[in-house]
Amino acid sequence: MYIKRVLEKRVFESLENNPVTAIIGPRQAGKSTLAKAIIKNRDKSVFLDLEKPSDLAKLDNAEWFLQSQKDKLIVLDEIQRKPEIFTLIRSLIDEWQKNGKFLILGSASRDMLQQSSESLAGRISYKRLSPFLLSEIQDTYSLNEYIARGGFPRSILAKDDNKSADWLDDFISTFLERDLLLWSGFSPETMRRLWQMTAHNNGQTINYSSFGNSLGVSNTTIRNYIDLLAGTFMVNVLPPYHKNYGKRIVKAPKVYVTDTGLTSRLLGLKGFDQISGHPVFGSLWESIVISNIKAHFPGAKLSFFRTSNGAEVDIILEMDKGIFAIECKASLSPKLNKGNLFAIDTVKPAHTLIAAPVEKGWSVDKNTDVVSVSQLLDFLK
Repeated sequence: MYIKRVLEKRVFESLENNPVTAIIGPRQAGKSTLAKAIIKNRDKSVFLDLEKPSDLAKLDNAEWFLQSQKDKLIVLDEIQRKPEIFTLIRSLIDEWQKNGKFLILGSASRDMLQQSSESLAGRISYKRLSPFLLSEIQDTYSLNEYIARGGFPRSILAKDDNKSADWLDDFISTFLERDLLLWSGFSPETMRRLWQMTAHNNGQTINYSSFGNSLGVSNTTIRNYIDLLAGTFMVNVLPPYHKNYGKRIVKAPKVYVTDTGLTSRLLGLKGFDQISGHPVFGSLWESIVISNIKAHFPGAKLSFFRTSNGAEVDIILEMDKGIFAIECKASLSPKLNKGNLFAIDTVKPAHTLIAAPVEKGWSVDKNTDVVSVSQLLDFLK
C-alpha cells in the first residue's frame, strides 16, 4: 500500500527544473518507496540500490554505465555509500545539459553530502523526506498510535504495538552497529548512551559539559556526536532565538529525538498507555509539531525563546510573512502561563498559536488562537 507523501509534488517540480534532485532523510523513512512511485509511470528510468552488491558492481565502471543510461532518469539509492561518484555526476550533467537526469537518495543531511558534492553547487536541489507526517496518516491511524509508534512506515504500519516496538529496537541497533561504520571516530556504545540521555532530556537545552561528564568524554566529543545524530536525522537541534534582549537569554540549543517512536523505545516505553503517563509526553507533542512544521515549510527558520528566569515560547517561527510564536500544549484545554505571556510580550510576534491535540481549535483573543496541527499548518499557509 502506497501512502501519498506531501513531498511528492515538490520532487516532481524539482525534476522539471534541476539536473539533479536529492531526496534526503533518515533510513527507512520511505525514500525508496517515494522514488519508485515517482518513476512508476516513466517509460525510461533505472534504479540502483547501492546497498545491493549487484547494483553497486554496475558502477565499477561508473562512467561507461551511466553514459549508457543517458536517455533515462537515473535513480541512485543510498548515495552516501559511494560519495566519489558526485564528481562524475557533475561532469555528465554539464555534458548532457538537461534537467531531470539524476534522482539521488541519501540518509545523510545536505551538509554531510555537500562535503562530497561541492561540485554540484547550482545543479542540485535537496528535498527532505521525514517519516510519515500527521496529515499523511491521520485518516488511517489515531493520534495516540502516531505518538506511540512514531512516523516510520514499518513502525506505524505494524500489526500491533509489540511488532512496532520490535521494529524500532531493530532500527536502533542497525543504526548503531552498522550505519555508524560509515563515519569514523564514533563508538556505538557511547552513541547509544548519549542517544538515551537525549531521550530522557527530550526537548531540554543540552548541557555539553554535564553530558560529557556522565559519559566520560569531552565536550567536543558530545558536540560531534550530536552533530552526527542531527546529520543522520536522528535528532532535531533547535537553536535559541537571537535578538538583543540582554544576557538573560538562554543560549544553549534544545535537542529533540526526531521520531516519537524512537524516543519511546530509547526510554523502554511501549504503547500509548505507558507513554501518556511519562514525564516525556509533553516533549513528544513538541517533537510532532516541530517535525510537521519543518516538513511543510522547509524554508522557514525555527528557534525557541527562553530566559534564565523561566519565560519561554517553545517555537519561534520566522517566515517571509512575519514572526510567529508557537506554544505546544499536550492538553485538550491549553492555556498560556505567565512565563509564556512574558516571552510573547518580549518577542512581539505577528500572531501566537497554541498547538494542542484538539480536533478543532478556537480564538483566545485577536492575537492568539488554539489550533490543531492541521489548523496550524493551514494558518501558516
